[in-house]
Amino acid sequence: MKEIKKSPTPVRDTYHKLEDVVGCKWSVSVLQAVAAGVTRPGALERHIAGISTKVLSERLRKLTDYGLLSKHVYAEVPPRTEYALSQNGQKLVNIIEHIRGLDDEIRIAE
Repeated sequence: MKEIKKSPTPVRDTYHKLEDVVGCKWSVSVLQAVAAGVTRPGALERHIAGISTKVLSERLRKLTDYGLLSKHVYAEVPPRTEYALSQNGQKLVNIIEHIRGLDDEIRIAE
C-alpha cells in the first residue's frame, strides 16, 4: 500500500492570513486609510467610522505581523507612531480596488 504524504502546510492554513485580512471590513478599511495617507493611530481611529481603539490596535498589529504594514516609532516625547503600506500591502490595496471596481461594473450592468 502506497503511503500518502500530507502537505506540511494544509491548504486552509495557506489562505488563512488572506482570509483574515480580506474577510475583515476593519482590515480593509485600515489598509485603505493608510493608502490614503492617514498614518497615525489616533487619526486612523477618527477617520474610520465605528472602529474602536481595541479593534484598531488589534488590526494594526495583525497587518504589521502579516507584512502588509510597516510600523515606525519615533523617539520623541511623547512617542509618535506611524504606519505605512509595505510593498505587499500596496499590492493588496490595488487588488481590493480592482475588486471594488468590478463590483461597481456588475451593479451597473444589473
